[in-house]
Amino acid sequence: MRRSSLFASAALSLCLAGCALQPAPEIATPTPDLPPAFFFAPDAGTSAALAALMPGDDPAWRALSAAALAEAPSLSEAAARIESARAGARRAGAERLPNIGAGADVTRNRINPAQFGQAGQQGFIPREQTSYGADITASWDLDIFGRLKAEERAALARIDAATAQAQGVRLTLLAEIAASITDWRVLDARAAAIEADAAAARQLASLAKVREDAGIAPGFDRVRADATASSSAVRLAALDSERARLIGRLVTLTGQNADSVRAALAMPAPALAPAPAPASLPSDLLANRPDVAAAAANLAASDADLAAAARARFPRITLSGVIGLLAFDPEDFFNDSVIGTLTAGIAGPLLDFGRVGAGIDAAAADKRAAFAAYRGAVFTALGDAEAAYGVVAAADAEARLSIAERDQLTRAASLAETRYRAGLASFLEVLEARRAADASGERAAAAMGRAARARIVLWQALGGEVSSQ
Repeated sequence: MRRSSLFASAALSLCLAGCALQPAPEIATPTPDLPPAFFFAPDAGTSAALAALMPGDDPAWRALSAAALAEAPSLSEAAARIESARAGARRAGAERLPNIGAGADVTRNRINPAQFGQAGQQGFIPREQTSYGADITASWDLDIFGRLKAEERAALARIDAATAQAQGVRLTLLAEIAASITDWRVLDARAAAIEADAAAARQLASLAKVREDAGIAPGFDRVRADATASSSAVRLAALDSERARLIGRLVTLTGQNADSVRAALAMPAPALAPAPAPASLPSDLLANRPDVAAAAANLAASDADLAAAARARFPRITLSGVIGLLAFDPEDFFNDSVIGTLTAGIAGPLLDFGRVGAGIDAAAADKRAAFAAYRGAVFTALGDAEAAYGVVAAADAEARLSIAERDQLTRAASLAETRYRAGLASFLEVLEARRAADASGERAAAAMGRAARARIVLWQALGGEVSSQ
């Protein structure tokens, strides 16, 4: 007994000594330095809700976004990942509690009585024996050094990461739907501009025909006017392929059939009128971005994983017990047949040849990678917002210039036609003015669309909602 006690004490001492040989590494995770403001941020007096950057007054947006939030496959997948993370957290929490089980068995043994010598030969040892048993077992890892608690912290952090990632999927989905609907409205505006160009070309061809019939203009003038009208028809027909692509994209995003998508897009919508870009500070940005929140949660999970790996160096102390009934005759099952066992055990690494150390090194590397990913998410968020504000400013300037160009070229074409009717200008001057004005309306519509799309990108870059902090 004395030798056994000495051996147990020595083994425990060696385990604890092994724990001290390889402490957990410290992984520094300083907060990244952030710039105080955005270079392209608008004046402080400019204020607008982020929701105004989206096409909220478009009935197609309201219908298709609601349908996507209810039935989009990408959101269902993200929700399933959250449920998986929650199940993992419940499992990690349950590991810290006792494990209790129950069982029952009937065992029949057949032996050779001769192996027991004289007693067996005289019939004192039965050849067959049946036992009946039922028991309740319990075991509990006391988690003295906190390994299981660290694993539970990691599992809880992964719920936060999965939730943030699901929010990111939701924002991306809504942004893509809004962009597709905006592109559809831009096609409508371009089609209206092309139809106006075609109407003006047909009117010019009619005028040329009247002058041709009167003998005061050559037939070549009417042919050139007809060619201009045909060019507008070709441009109008080219829009159908873009519409088909947008229909297919919205079917994929929303999980709706093509008829439902077409019905939503057929509803009348107001003209594009991009709202002013709201001012935003980096603190607001970082509070809203789902990718930053997910990266922070993954960093917390990796920190807890490192703590759990480090605690694997320490011994595990467990309590276990069994209480049950055992009888060799069913009639004696409840008659003084109670049995029980209570055990306390300790086990830890003695010579693992680097297994625990390798686990610690791997967890430390994962934490370094998670911190790098967090810093990357922070600066990606800042870069996205910086670029989005710049694109909004550039798109607004392009839209203003395009509208001014359209108005000037349209007025020039009208004046040229008036001068032609009065005999003060040649038909070639009218035709050139008309050709210059033809594409200006379509360019202005496309520029307005780019300005609206830039706001959707900004909405996504700022996290999709105003921070409450």
